[in-house]
Amino acid sequence: MGERPNWRGYLFILPAFAHLVVFALIPIVYAAILSLHRWNILKEGKPFVGLGNYLFLFQDAEFWNAVWNSARFALMSVPLGMLVALAVAILVNQKLRGVTLFRTIFYVPAISSGVAISMVWIWIYLPRNGLINFIAQLFGFSGTTDFLNDPTLAMPALVFMSIWVGLGPRMVLFIAGLAAIPQSFYEAAQVDGATRWSSFRHVTIPLLLPTTFFVLVTSTIAALQVFTPVYMMTKGGPLQTTDVVGYHIYNQAWRQFEMGMASAQSYILFALVLGITLLQFKFLSKRLQGFSIE
Repeated sequence: MGERPNWRGYLFILPAFAHLVVFALIPIVYAAILSLHRWNILKEGKPFVGLGNYLFLFQDAEFWNAVWNSARFALMSVPLGMLVALAVAILVNQKLRGVTLFRTIFYVPAISSGVAISMVWIWIYLPRNGLINFIAQLFGFSGTTDFLNDPTLAMPALVFMSIWVGLGPRMVLFIAGLAAIPQSFYEAAQVDGATRWSSFRHVTIPLLLPTTFFVLVTSTIAALQVFTPVYMMTKGGPLQTTDVVGYHIYNQAWRQFEMGMASAQSYILFALVLGITLLQFKFLSKRLQGFSIE
């Protein structure tokens, strides 16, 4: 006779499963249905338009401008953020007094409110009275740069802030990856006459590849969905140079009240994120062969 299943075990996963269904699966399915309708919540009626919303978006220049802005944000913030996080991880991975305090300080932005951090950075970027302009004036510069209202500087300003906010989580992941590299590899490289740069290039970078890949994928997904700093600091401006897809969807849904169109935009964003993630897996999967986490 087979062993009888213990149904009480399912009770332990029931709360998490119910949360997943109510707050994730049902909204996803409902958004898919909405994307096939033209629905303005201030008007009566919800006519079925099939793929009409998607066909309209493929010709919508403002939506593709938002897609381009999201791509620019990701292309700037992800590689720079990873390089800075790796450099900081190597620094705080040394056996020095007080290094735990530095790790904590670097992680504080990640656990702080996104709205509060955005307010701080609005002050930092203020013309004349902002921190950066104040320091510039001390060195004899005019100190009148309006970072958030300059079409050229607004996006780099958001990128710089995102690198600072994302530094903590990326740093922790890289520290974990560095700790997993056997010390004997470095000792063997030293015996062979390798310099510190050679050890970093031929030992650290290759063995850190699984961690780097994980950070790359998660950082790219997060960058393509950025919303809070744009909403708080630039409102998509100036001249729509920071109108990223997340903020564009918010405007469509909660300022123009076009829920059907906003749902279609959300699904296009989902398809883009999925496609980019699959490409990252395809191009890096061969390099990950031999690692246990593949």
